[in-house]
Amino acid sequence: MLAVPATSPHFFEKAAKGEADIIFLDLEDSVAPERKHEARGAVIEALIDVDWQDKNMSVRINEIGSEWGYKEIVEIVEQCPRLDTILIPKVSSGEDIRFVARLLDAIEENIKRDSKINIDALIETPIGLTNVDEIAAASPRLGALSFGVGDYSVAMQAPQTSFGTPDPSYGVLTNSGEYHWNDQWHYALARMANACRANGLEPMDGPFTDFRDIDGYKACARRAKALGFTGKWAIHPMQITSANEIFSPSPDEIKLARRINEAMKEAIKKGDGAVQLDGKMVDLAHVKQATTLLLKKEVIDQKSQE
Repeated sequence: MLAVPATSPHFFEKAAKGEADIIFLDLEDSVAPERKHEARGAVIEALIDVDWQDKNMSVRINEIGSEWGYKEIVEIVEQCPRLDTILIPKVSSGEDIRFVARLLDAIEENIKRDSKINIDALIETPIGLTNVDEIAAASPRLGALSFGVGDYSVAMQAPQTSFGTPDPSYGVLTNSGEYHWNDQWHYALARMANACRANGLEPMDGPFTDFRDIDGYKACARRAKALGFTGKWAIHPMQITSANEIFSPSPDEIKLARRINEAMKEAIKKGDGAVQLDGKMVDLAHVKQATTLLLKKEVIDQKSQE
């Protein structure tokens, strides 16, 4: 999920030809207040004129309670058939989602739009995380939640400037006297992932601002994948390859998934609900996991052939 500042049109063509699955043109944090109107015009022009190929195109608007947010929704949706998703920042409750959904209902009816615009939400405040279950269930339009670690760090008064990286201060001494790092964002990420999966949404990990630290980015992406996240933001094209690599099934994972399915198929023929594979017991839960993995691989392969 690649972030592209709306005031940087020289990046648009490169982003369109890149390997990100989702591109969001940013009207919020990357745009100074005096350039908000200009940026909105640039987004409309880009969505109309640039060939975005098969990308899912999103726009991060400003807060819906701001002087810009509702205008951005109305003007961009009315003029841009290529828009797929509205990304709402600093969502604090389900009512924020429902407000945007009702506004989209009215606009789509007015312009006779054929397809509905999706909503993605940023969880980046303490109140947003507190209400994340309500937010996740707020509207059928909602497709994904992203963790906005930058603004969340600020709101929590966490002393960080390199957002998305672990803080070496968040650790403890073990009994042997060794220093053990903890993950200060585990609670937020795990709670978000659970709310998403309970409501059929995709959980997305947020930004990692030290874009030259590829190893650090990969480590945080693997952490997110281990928690069940679908993908991760890229704030620089350098990060896209790492995200695609980590969140795509590896050859070893695909090989094991096929072996699990084959082994369980044979076990079921014999009337068994479990079978030993490589010294471990596998059962129908493993089949579900393997099938999901193989379906994901199939989707990726189909997209690469288009």
